[in-house]
Amino acid sequence: MADDLAEHAVLDLTCALIARHSLTPDDAGCCALIGERLARLGFTLESIDAGGVTNLWATRGSGAPLLILAGHTDVVPPGPRGDWLSDPFVPDIRDGVLYGRGAADMKSGLAAMVVAVERLLARRAPHPTVGAADGPPLSPLRGARDEGRQPAAAAAISGTLAFLITSDEEGAAKHGTRHVVEVLKARGIRPDYAIVGEATAAEQLGDRITIGRRGSLGCNLRVLGRQGHVAYPEKADNPIHRLAPALAELSAEVWDRGNAHFPPTSFQISNIHGGTGASNVIPGHVDLIFNFRFCTESSAEDLKARVSDILDRHGLRYEADWWLSGEPFLTREAELVAAARAAIADVTGIADPLLFTGGGTSDARFLAPWGAQTVEIGPVNDSIHKVNEHVRVADLERLSRIYEGTLDRLL
Repeated sequence: MADDLAEHAVLDLTCALIARHSLTPDDAGCCALIGERLARLGFTLESIDAGGVTNLWATRGSGAPLLILAGHTDVVPPGPRGDWLSDPFVPDIRDGVLYGRGAADMKSGLAAMVVAVERLLARRAPHPTVGAADGPPLSPLRGARDEGRQPAAAAAISGTLAFLITSDEEGAAKHGTRHVVEVLKARGIRPDYAIVGEATAAEQLGDRITIGRRGSLGCNLRVLGRQGHVAYPEKADNPIHRLAPALAELSAEVWDRGNAHFPPTSFQISNIHGGTGASNVIPGHVDLIFNFRFCTESSAEDLKARVSDILDRHGLRYEADWWLSGEPFLTREAELVAAARAAIADVTGIADPLLFTGGGTSDARFLAPWGAQTVEIGPVNDSIHKVNEHVRVADLERLSRIYEGTLDRLL
């Protein structure tokens, strides 16, 4: 019966979060909903909002270790409504599968984390704790004591447990986790562990633990020429012709050879545009957007310098606007990875999950450089950002148990 109630709790909270139209960077009340649950457990809540982004920092306990559960409430646009089998913001269960925008990325992860903490504290508390559904809602910005009720027993964990939740992961990611980390750094706060609830499993829950990510470095490049008539090329300077050999060299360059944990750094052109649309005009400039996904064998500064060397060697006049989305990181196999492995084995029977460093970027790129051992563990990711995004209902409870088992071993 307890397991049935636990599964129902994760599913209910996931559905409640999916029902909120939290298109990035709009949180749409998700943090308030989660904050009410955490306040009843004795968490101190703080809003660290910036630039129209909702950020919740919630802590319980004191001292080391500091373990952060991190995630985002924002989702990407669902696309055409007619392409979905059901309304993307009305959670729908069919054949044991929950459908809705954010079901996998990553409202189920957040719900599983919250319920994992509720269950962990209830199990460890010397007296019964206040249930998540007991009593009237609490203010998301005030702890349980502000309402005249006592929180769960404060001695239920050793160390400090925290939630860092943002509504700016799917967007620019400038005012979300990145901002909160800088604020907390300035206070002298440094975490020991961080678990991000991103959807990371490939085929079945628990088959992968993400222990690192490649860095992402992008550039808007404009190569300058001189506009003119195609019949008088001697009076013009065609930037497309000038760029072509440099582009061939950039595409063929071996930036590094990777290492045991990462594939080699890749250079990819995503956009190129030149010309006025007329067939008889040599353009005055050509615009290019490219991206590096780089491993720990390269640095952003080194890659920028090498690109500049190639462009300069070909005599190009150009303007380069670089942006760094995140540095690469790798979490060593230590306490956090060991705890996650053991929890996954207990819940799923998978004794040797793949330690993964692929995929895109996540907010782990801001947490790992802060000094935390950082991993990402979440549901199967094959439907994220797609039409009919979904998660297996049975995986919700099992994911929550994985989080609970990991916390149990570390706190």
